[in-house]
Amino acid sequence: MRNEKLNVSILDFGAIGDERGMITICEGEMDIPFIPKRVFYIYKSSKDVVRGQHANRKSDFVLINVAGKSKVKIMDGKGNEIVYALNRPNTGIYIPHMVWKEMYDFSADSVLLCLASEHYDPDEYIRNYDEFLSAVNGE
Repeated sequence: MRNEKLNVSILDFGAIGDERGMITICEGEMDIPFIPKRVFYIYKSSKDVVRGQHANRKSDFVLINVAGKSKVKIMDGKGNEIVYALNRPNTGIYIPHMVWKEMYDFSADSVLLCLASEHYDPDEYIRNYDEFLSAVNGE
């Protein structure tokens, strides 16, 4: 399911299972629109913590709550925003570059897997919301 205004997509990776358990497969350029260059995960964040609070100039992301649950607020700086609840290990959200993101409301057992299209570069992060607004609105 795609949100056209924000260019954000829910990705369903499916699940295969039998008496041994379940497996979910996520392949770059097939299940997600890029080959991940960086993988990290967020865990042991309390319910009151807000992570992210930034936009990226180049990096696209896919976020998957592989355990527990969390919420992701997405804003485009033009008045469009949406909140997604991530609570299934076989479902993720694709977030393109130049979109503001905030992750919050983590359950105690939450493990939020983050796949990034680019290697870490602190200079491509916009951590100030007013600076982000200026960048997306051409000011």
